[in-house]
Amino acid sequence: MFQRLFFVLCVLAAAALPAPPVSATDERPLTVFAAASMREAMEAIADAFEEETATKVVFSFAGTGTLARQVEAGAPADLFVSADAAWMDYVRDQDAVSADTIVEFASNGLVLVGLEESPVLELSPENLHAVLETGRLAMADPETVPAGRYGKAALVTLGLWPAVSARLAPMENVRIALASVARGDAPLALVYRTDAMVEPAVAVVAELPQQSHPPIRYLAALTSSRTHPAAPAFLEFLNGPRAREILHSLGFLTDKVN
Repeated sequence: MFQRLFFVLCVLAAAALPAPPVSATDERPLTVFAAASMREAMEAIADAFEEETATKVVFSFAGTGTLARQVEAGAPADLFVSADAAWMDYVRDQDAVSADTIVEFASNGLVLVGLEESPVLELSPENLHAVLETGRLAMADPETVPAGRYGKAALVTLGLWPAVSARLAPMENVRIALASVARGDAPLALVYRTDAMVEPAVAVVAELPQQSHPPIRYLAALTSSRTHPAAPAFLEFLNGPRAREILHSLGFLTDKVN
């Protein structure tokens, strides 16, 4: 009887012990919230990271503003990747990311796209008005989405904003704007240069000069709520030579790639 009681007590004591910590290679994935325009690049970087470390990475892609609000609210993200400095500043000021981990790792350009085989468009108010006479310019929302803010700044600088401001179709993120042209729902979209490279149904009809808008900055940081032990290693990898090689191959700009 005493032996049986002793055995039961041992089992109960063992069950009460805390579980061992999950290692970076266990089944729990590392979670990254990233700007929609980074989808292909981030997935390729994650594949390379998993090859090297056996750590699985999963993503939530959306407009940067949407993700920033989720990170601020404590969503279970280990890293946040922003398409501009303003939203990164916002989450930093809310203590939603670790300020000392913020890194800038890539840049981009802006283009106008139309359906495949569309002719080159000379940027002038008259030409834009003619193209948009029976349609709208799809672009990320210029009030809340980085691509939209960059795009509006460029159009204002180039003197084109009055010609398009009444013909806008603001979208939740830049990939939705891209898809609207690919489907034929809009004749033109203002998107990142890298977006145009991944959608075969569209063609670049005009490039917006780099000096017409503030520098496009992609930044990443560890969230304050991050729990995955491999999160710092992934952030370091994202800012390392293999990731820069991938970014460069997909059309992103980085001053650290030859």
